[in-house]
Amino acid sequence: MLIFATSDKGGTGRSVTSSNIVYRRALLGSDVCYLDFDFGSPTAGAIFQINSVGRGTPSGRGLHAYLRNHATDAESLDIWAESERESVRSQPPGAGRMVLYPGDAGGGEFPTDTDMVKRCVDLFQRLAEEFEVCLVDLSAGRSYATDLVLAASAHPDLRPLTSRWLVFHRWTRQHIIAAADLVYGVRGILEAGEAHGHEQSALRKAIRFVRTAVVDPNSDELAGLRPAQVAWLREYNQDLQRLASRERIGRTSVLGVVPLDPVLQWREQLISDDDVVLGQIANKATVDAFGELATRLLDEEAWEGL
Repeated sequence: MLIFATSDKGGTGRSVTSSNIVYRRALLGSDVCYLDFDFGSPTAGAIFQINSVGRGTPSGRGLHAYLRNHATDAESLDIWAESERESVRSQPPGAGRMVLYPGDAGGGEFPTDTDMVKRCVDLFQRLAEEFEVCLVDLSAGRSYATDLVLAASAHPDLRPLTSRWLVFHRWTRQHIIAAADLVYGVRGILEAGEAHGHEQSALRKAIRFVRTAVVDPNSDELAGLRPAQVAWLREYNQDLQRLASRERIGRTSVLGVVPLDPVLQWREQLISDDDVVLGQIANKATVDAFGELATRLLDEEAWEGL
């Protein structure tokens, strides 16, 4: 299965949430890989704490080089073996493989051509045979990376594969509008996908939204706020729900909601069970949200009904 992770704006938590979804999916026993297609900022290695590729790989065999035919194969790293974080360093019993395909250090966005699309198709085909889930983290917005994977996933050779899209946005008015425009707007995913040969209705059914950094106005953690502040938060939350519904990204199109977590506001990292139970630095609700997303990713019922 191919999962394309995108957002219209930076700072949505797309990469850190995607990394945690992959991590939780691996803990469930799936073989997973993470492809860093954020060509302008290939920093997924930093989230997995593989410091040698924290800003992309210096080997000259990253995804930039491979797709541009400057390398015969794409570099891959076993996250369990390469991570410098102790709680991630060893593969737990029953966990699946977890592999990172980094971008190139100093890389940037680049226009696509026919040969590049074919190399992308070949890469996706090969990895889909090897891994249960291949998550492709795209550059934000209407990027060359998004155009490339829309063209590749429309190719006849990839039609038999299941492809799904996760569109990330923060729970604010600006981000709701931007996320909806990325999907439904001019040259958005649906329009651009149709131009590449996708059937628009089928592509729409393959898209779900993920809300990040969501504040629950009824949470006990807000007990220190003044009554007027809590009342305002509740009213504004209802306004956002109405806006999301009008923009066609309401509850029925949402795959999951990630609550605001202090750890993720300060540091983009994998949230382990130790961070909740032993360190007590992260909230259990955050781990539960990542776990639910990892489960629903492959749950057919979660992708029906739109």
